[in-house]
Amino acid sequence: MFSFLKPKAKTMNLRKVDDNFSVTGQITPEQVKDVSDAGFKSIVCARPDNEEPGQPSFAEVARAAENLGLKIVHIPVSGMLGEGQIIRFHDAWAQMPKPMLGYCRSGARAGSLHSTLGR
Repeated sequence: MFSFLKPKAKTMNLRKVDDNFSVTGQITPEQVKDVSDAGFKSIVCARPDNEEPGQPSFAEVARAAENLGLKIVHIPVSGMLGEGQIIRFHDAWAQMPKPMLGYCRSGARAGSLHSTLGR
């Protein structure tokens, strides 16, 4: 109808942690092409499904990522990081291509996972 009445597409606020890892808030399946175009080779989602109404599911984002040849893993974090989440992230870090984009609601939980690498 009137384009000025339609909500503008959300843009990603990428924050570079190091040369191989950046974080952002929630991404949508439609934004996955932008992730690929930005040079990312893999994605880690630290956000649990159904955390907020209207949030895209991990499966929706994963389908879009896989269609573009990106590797993606779901390591949902609620509250404090647990040993299982840390182990899964370390395994993903060792096996998945870089650079990697981590996302959750704000990027903080994805950044917390990366901080466990303890370099």
